[in-house]
Amino acid sequence: MQTAQRNSLRLLRWMMAASLAFPLALFVFASAMAWVSTNEAADREIARTLDVTHEHALKVFETIDGSLSEIAEMIRGLPDAEIAARQESLHQRLSQFAASLPQMKSAWIFDARGHALVNSLTVPAPAIDFSDRDYFRSHVDQDVGTFIGEALTPRAPYQGSPFFGVSRRRTNEDGSFGGVVQASVIPDYFENFYARIGYERGSFFALIRADGAVLAHFPAIARAFRFEPGGALGQQLVANPQAGLVTINLPGDGIERRLRYQRLAEYPIYVTAGLETSAIRARWIATMAQHLIFGVPATLLLFGLLALAFRRTQRLYEEAGKRAEAEEALRHSQRLEALGQLTGGVAHDFNNLLTVIRASADMLRRPDLPEPRRQRYIDAISNTVNRAARLTGQLLAFARRQTLKPEVFNAGRSIHTLSEMIATLIGSRIEIVTEVPDEPCLVNADAGQFETAVINMAVNARDAMDGVGRLTIAVRRTDALPSASAAPPSPHGHIAISVADTGVGIPQDMFGRIFEPFFTTKEVGQGTGLGLSQVFGFAKQSGGEVDVASELGKGATFTLYLPRASGNRPPQVPLTEDAPVDGHGASVLVVDDDPEVGKFAADALDQLGYTAVLVGNATHALEELAIDPGRYDLVFTDVVMPGMSGIELAQEIRRQGLDLPVVLASGYSQTLAQQGSHGFELLQKPYSAEQLARMLQKAARSRNVRQDRAPAAP
Repeated sequence: MQTAQRNSLRLLRWMMAASLAFPLALFVFASAMAWVSTNEAADREIARTLDVTHEHALKVFETIDGSLSEIAEMIRGLPDAEIAARQESLHQRLSQFAASLPQMKSAWIFDARGHALVNSLTVPAPAIDFSDRDYFRSHVDQDVGTFIGEALTPRAPYQGSPFFGVSRRRTNEDGSFGGVVQASVIPDYFENFYARIGYERGSFFALIRADGAVLAHFPAIARAFRFEPGGALGQQLVANPQAGLVTINLPGDGIERRLRYQRLAEYPIYVTAGLETSAIRARWIATMAQHLIFGVPATLLLFGLLALAFRRTQRLYEEAGKRAEAEEALRHSQRLEALGQLTGGVAHDFNNLLTVIRASADMLRRPDLPEPRRQRYIDAISNTVNRAARLTGQLLAFARRQTLKPEVFNAGRSIHTLSEMIATLIGSRIEIVTEVPDEPCLVNADAGQFETAVINMAVNARDAMDGVGRLTIAVRRTDALPSASAAPPSPHGHIAISVADTGVGIPQDMFGRIFEPFFTTKEVGQGTGLGLSQVFGFAKQSGGEVDVASELGKGATFTLYLPRASGNRPPQVPLTEDAPVDGHGASVLVVDDDPEVGKFAADALDQLGYTAVLVGNATHALEELAIDPGRYDLVFTDVVMPGMSGIELAQEIRRQGLDLPVVLASGYSQTLAQQGSHGFELLQKPYSAEQLARMLQKAARSRNVRQDRAPAAP
């Protein structure tokens, strides 16, 4: 499709070039020169009008500033009571100031509470609190010099046009805040001046503060607006704070204008002058029209038709491209939103866990810590590590990246065993009903993750019932998955484990989010939002499905579907572990690229009676085995390492015919998640010294069983 689009556009371009090669070159050259000339002329015109407006505004503000200085000098050293006593004469003086300056609407003297002592409008001054006005608030905490406020509306009983305040601080003899001297300036004064000089079509003038607030502008715009600091003009003011030139779309009416601005000396005020870009283009077009009338009408007509065809075709293709880009941007934003939610949830929960570990470790450093408290902090660290391991397990379960250990077990028997634990977990006020058939319901899945999923569904049901109600756990055989499922059907059917509650139910608009990680409707601190996501991930990775049915006010039913195992496969019984853990001097080759983790494993094995030798990578491990393979009884290796991985090391040991049990250790591996452990024993991180020793004992016992079953040599 893109090739056809390019070919059609190329054909149109060649047709245009063939018909208008030489005339078009001349026309483009003349147009470019005219465009540059027109823009330069417009910039010069804008600069001239800006000079006029800058000079006018500077004189106006200097005059107002001088008036404020005279008013301040007039009341210097007078306390508020004296000013109030001389209100009549001061009122006349202020009225003379206001009458002599057409830009000044009124003049005011305020006390420290924001009440007017004297003004130029009425006498006596009304008892109105003006302390919320910006021209007053800005001076309370510190002396900011001459302050110029935003445009305001007169407060009753005063009426008239809007104004903005120009004010100064009144300071008492002890340096404290004594009040404000203020002049109300009429924006109409500036706008009338701009109207007189803005005779060119598309002219624009504005008086703005440094923060983007618009004090006056011409022409009139119906909607109030301001220039945001992060906008094009605000960024230009930061880059060039004294003067500059910018082309922007005005926030008030959206019309594009070319503006030149200049700051008023030491005042935080800018004057701007500009022209609409459409007016500049109109001048350019008028200039080019004089050239076009000398062209050949037929040539122009042909060129216009070809140009129209080209532009319409190009626009069509651009719209198609923009639509594709918008769809991709939408998908990208959805991925980023999910990633942000996931990252935020992980950071929140792990920071809580790390806080417990850090606090416990700090307390353990205290030399005078009693033994019971020391043991309590040790237990807190151990329990927090287990919680962190469960959290990562739930994340990997949702992502379908955990390393499962599938085995055949009776789901009905597991539910019977779990029911007592669930009863303790959800409380005595919830009635538990189990419906399990007599015949075995064999499934081939990870038993530990299965129990976790059932408990997560039960806890979710408990929270939905607010601790009171009936919880029904049922197990049944089924031949089909829910109609909306994308998972392939199992040849032996499925086992459905449903957990139903009598809670509040789930709104329909939440059905699409209940399995998202960290999505929860519970209060902060009442849940992580990972329980149902673990159920979802476990079901998908096990080749099953999870379904939910609910009606508001009538509870909800979550059903976990797992592939059913054939009836001739007996449930697997885990090997019993011997109580004592003792290495009896067995030699273990420990392979780990992380020195801290490897040293922990080696030290733990030394303490348990093993002889441990630590190497940093698989290459060094093979070199050790090549020197004396009979020196070692087991190999304990990390999976993810630079160069050769732990799985590749184990396969190489097997390829060389070395009868050495290999135990793998991993927190997460893409290869393990997708392909399994390739028949080697796997110890999940984080692990304890006890778990490490048990796993090595299990691997050594498996080796002894193989040797005992091997046929004797003839």
